[in-house]
Amino acid sequence: MTHIQWMPHARRKGPGNIDKAKLAECIQTCFECAQTCGACADACLSDETVAELTKCIRTTLDCVDICVATGKILARDAGDNAEIGHAVLRACRAVCKACADECARHASAGRHCEMCTEACRRCEQACTDLLASLG
Repeated sequence: MTHIQWMPHARRKGPGNIDKAKLAECIQTCFECAQTCGACADACLSDETVAELTKCIRTTLDCVDICVATGKILARDAGDNAEIGHAVLRACRAVCKACADECARHASAGRHCEMCTEACRRCEQACTDLLASLG
């Protein structure tokens, strides 16, 4: 069991009905997506057509920030404040969709954009699954 998988089981507070496996998966997926998006932005910056990739770079960097924030917030023992959890999950889902769509348009720029698209789609789905389990 990884630390991320273990963390939700160690919670002292929080909603008792939360699916701990989905929570752990979402936290892990957020951090993986952030790392993949950061690597994609870096690769885009070194591309010959960097000027054409400006929107892609900005979107991937936005995704990094939102995914890191979401992962950190979800990893906290948030008590009964489900409103914040819902809000960050919706924001993360939206930015992951935007980033995946943008990177998909630039898949010819390199494998990094393909990998970023895949990571963002996984994170978008993990956020959707966790939101659905929360009701």
